[in-house]
Amino acid sequence: MNKKWEFYEKDDEEVKKVQEELGLSRLLSTIIVNKGLKTKQEISVFLNPTRKDFHDPYLMPDMEIAVNRIVKAIENQEKVIIYGDYDVDGITSITVLKKFLADRGLQVDSYIPNRLDEGYGLNKKAIKNIVDNKYQLMITVDCGISGLKEIEYANSLGLETIVTDHHEPAETLPKALAVVDAKRKDNKYPFNQLAGVGVVFKLIQAISKVYNLEEKESLKYLDIVCVGTISDIVPLVDENRVIAKLGLKLVEVTRNVGLKALLNAIGYKKIDSSTISFGVAPRINACGRMGFEQEALKLFLTDNIVEATQISRRLNEYNKQRQDIEKKIFEEVLVKIEESEKDKPCIVLADEKWHHGVIGIVSSKVTDMYFKPSILICFEGEEGKGSGRSIPGFDLHEALSKCDEHISRFGGHSMAIGISVEKGQFDEFKKDFEEYVNNTNIKELTPIVKVDEEITSKDMGVDIVNELNMLEPFGEANKMPIFIYKNLRINSIRALSEGKHLKLTLKDENLIIDAIGFNMGYLVSDFLLGDKVDVLGNLEINSFNGRESVQINLKDMRKSY
Repeated sequence: MNKKWEFYEKDDEEVKKVQEELGLSRLLSTIIVNKGLKTKQEISVFLNPTRKDFHDPYLMPDMEIAVNRIVKAIENQEKVIIYGDYDVDGITSITVLKKFLADRGLQVDSYIPNRLDEGYGLNKKAIKNIVDNKYQLMITVDCGISGLKEIEYANSLGLETIVTDHHEPAETLPKALAVVDAKRKDNKYPFNQLAGVGVVFKLIQAISKVYNLEEKESLKYLDIVCVGTISDIVPLVDENRVIAKLGLKLVEVTRNVGLKALLNAIGYKKIDSSTISFGVAPRINACGRMGFEQEALKLFLTDNIVEATQISRRLNEYNKQRQDIEKKIFEEVLVKIEESEKDKPCIVLADEKWHHGVIGIVSSKVTDMYFKPSILICFEGEEGKGSGRSIPGFDLHEALSKCDEHISRFGGHSMAIGISVEKGQFDEFKKDFEEYVNNTNIKELTPIVKVDEEITSKDMGVDIVNELNMLEPFGEANKMPIFIYKNLRINSIRALSEGKHLKLTLKDENLIIDAIGFNMGYLVSDFLLGDKVDVLGNLEINSFNGRESVQINLKDMRKSY
């Protein structure tokens, strides 16, 4: 697949100014300018955020109403329940609020819908159960903004609700006592991209002010808030960056017994955003995907190291099961694509054997591999549930809204959706969707790789690459910088892991550079020893036998012209 290499617009004067004012390398200064950071203050907050860089929680809509109602519940020792989602964001949100309220003397319960039986968000059966158990107040975390009918139902049964969420609201807000969501149209909060757990963090900050608590009473939860924020793939800028940067420092010395046990079970030596994204998050999410959401919550709530260690082992096992199921489905999908979908502009497939808790990940992998929108559906009897992923430039949510005649329901956003389709309607839906996609400009879309800067042998120093770590934590809207290195001669080239990965040594005059291309093994037959190539990739430190050297983590390569 050909990718378009696109450079940021160069502003050499601005780069030189940053270099001189802050004493940074050319490479780091260039990336900072590429990010649109110009003033000394902006750059300082980005590189070294502090607890003073949090916004006032009371600027959030309905925050004061929510706080007053929760304080009343604390003072009257009311029966309160937290209703949260089954993913990392939801689990961490429940953990933080439950622990904080326990410290204020209020023991609260929690409810997490089972992904396989109930699906996402509020449901009437759960609310009826909550009312039957005499709860007086329900606080939603990481969900609730779209539960208009369910909250109306709760109101009719006399259950008061506070919604805390970070998803897009509809034109009408739910008629809850308070709706704390910075994506509301009347929002005045300066940052509206918080994760659900970020909104909960603002809530406990606001309650802390009422009780005149020391800052540490809310800040001590930043390790868990950070885990939920990084895992939910929200943009790691502004307040999310403050949460992630400060939170990762706390994760290193975490007092949360469960998190510590999980980190030990995973075996990560270095704590950074990758540890959370590729180590912690998949294991917590695997619980929800496999229908064991309560296990993840127990892990973060327990103070018993033996129990935490046992749960961590089970989480590893759930994650392995999830990986095995995912691999099997992925292989089946690839066969189906080669049989019937290869020449189509989109991929829409269904099967009765697939696990609907996992097909979202498979859809994502398929879309990455073929650079096409994909929708995968699992049938259970006559009901089909599925997930879809899109590519930049194609709005999947809008596409479904234009061909929804044969869809039971769907939700999500431009890049990812959840969908329900009856078995008898699937063929008609597939036909409608393919016809819609065929009438768009999708064939003109190509994957774009944004290139930060061209590098030479002078930039291959360990100290220069280590300085780039000041940009951590990496994530959404703060990707690892990508560099181009031109006119390198291939010194050696081979495929690893049964042809899956690519391993090269590249030569620039007397300098030998190691390079690794994960999932790029298919390129091994396109290049020969001695070929001159231009490569794109991240710079990273490789440690071997006590010696450190800079290697390139390849993202793309082509022959030099």
